[in-house]
Amino acid sequence: MSTSARPTPPRIPESVHRRRWAILGVLMLSLLIVVLDSSILNVAIKTISTPEPTGLGATQSELEWAINSYTLVFAGLLFTAGLLGDRLGRKKVLLAGLIAFGIGSALAAQSGSPVELIAYRAVMGLGAAFVMPATLAVLMHVFEREEQPKAIGIWAGGVGLAIAIGPITGGVLLDHFWWGSVFLVNVPIVIIVVALMVWLVPDSRDPRPGRIDLVGVALSVIGLVLLVYGIIKGGQLADFTDPAVLGTALGGLAVLVGFVFYERRSDHPSIDITYFRNKVFSAAISAMALVFFALMGVTFFAVFYTQSVRGYSPLETGLLMLPLAVAQLVFAARARLVVDRFGVRATCTGGLLLVMVTLAAFTILDADTPIWVLEVIFFLMGTGIAHIMTPTSVMIMQTLPREKAGSASALSNTFRQVGGALGIAVLGSVLSTAYRNGVEDELTRLPEGARHAAGESIEATLGVAAKLGPRGEPLVTAANDSFLHAMHVTALWGAGVAALGAVVVWLFLPGRAAREQGPPEKEAESVGAGGH
Repeated sequence: MSTSARPTPPRIPESVHRRRWAILGVLMLSLLIVVLDSSILNVAIKTISTPEPTGLGATQSELEWAINSYTLVFAGLLFTAGLLGDRLGRKKVLLAGLIAFGIGSALAAQSGSPVELIAYRAVMGLGAAFVMPATLAVLMHVFEREEQPKAIGIWAGGVGLAIAIGPITGGVLLDHFWWGSVFLVNVPIVIIVVALMVWLVPDSRDPRPGRIDLVGVALSVIGLVLLVYGIIKGGQLADFTDPAVLGTALGGLAVLVGFVFYERRSDHPSIDITYFRNKVFSAAISAMALVFFALMGVTFFAVFYTQSVRGYSPLETGLLMLPLAVAQLVFAARARLVVDRFGVRATCTGGLLLVMVTLAAFTILDADTPIWVLEVIFFLMGTGIAHIMTPTSVMIMQTLPREKAGSASALSNTFRQVGGALGIAVLGSVLSTAYRNGVEDELTRLPEGARHAAGESIEATLGVAAKLGPRGEPLVTAANDSFLHAMHVTALWGAGVAALGAVVVWLFLPGRAAREQGPPEKEAESVGAGGH
């Protein structure tokens, strides 16, 4: 019983065990630049949209694709990247991903047009897809089982740190340099991380990988890309009933259903579908997707609230979002202590309910609400997220066999990315529709040709109002009022999604008693039917 309840010592060599915390530091640096890049661009959006030479004069649609080309490639290739890491070696895949990310960053910084920026962001997404799952998979192979929750907590805290550093770094760079500096800053970090990784990080792979499932890999990439593209397009058009949107998204879902049927019948599947029969695994992965759905949608509109409605600079906006990240950094590593005391179910349900309440609290914000209210909301939201991210990550990674760490991490990250893309697209669509409905009466004063463009976003409306001078004052007031109403509606949608997540977690994650009675060998049995 004792040997099956603990990993055998030889699985982690003493030389690796001694430097495990240094390895975790290198993995967090790798993670830092990938996550930082997602948040650093948010504060640069306004600058990139200004005409040359300050920016690129990118339109609203081009700005969205600068964000979404990264997300599309990232989400589409995450699962494949995890599989390749398990087969070829996680260190090799991690190094290749970092180098691709660094090259993409250098090229993006020198973009001469929005189209070039979109293309180079896709290259960065390719690199990031190979970095993200590999960091967590390597972590699972350098820490013993009993230390894994603590290490994953620190790893999750690193995500919070990157979320904070991104906007602040972006704000500082934009105050002193040109917009391309927000991408160029990645290059020296990549060089340092690659050198440290070659020196410190051991390689690992699945000892019995079997044949590569080429059909499964192709189906997963095509299905995910079509689904995410449809979601993004629906958000851009603010219309999910558009035939092109429905056709693409439903086509992606159909391909993914085909992927599931193929994997169930394959003798060498990319991922054993029976893993999803494990209620704990499925509930944990669903909760993570729902959290990111709500979180990404909220941070998207929060930037416009602070910059456009409240008039804060990019750097000030980054500093205002600091409590969200600090709370994650502080509580992510400590969440395991709460789990030890109250159990996974109570901890994650409490975290989701706290996220729900903080999202609903956005409805009390208006143009002159004291800014400390927003800071309190951000801090409590970060606290809630920390108590969801760490326990669900631990449950996902410890439920699947250790040899499949790359696949488990990739699945977790794929659901998280698709959830985030859905959050930006769906909640962005809700925001856009509610905003346009609120401001359209005031837009009738404009020439007919300018009305549609002016109603695309608050930034577009304020841009038109600035050109009108004193005559544009009523338009500014209408834009602010319409945006605030739209933000309130969108926040309530996000709160509803968080509430759904709380129900899923409460119904399917184990309680404290189950956790105490459920030794690792029982967990192994629950997925053993699908083991290799």
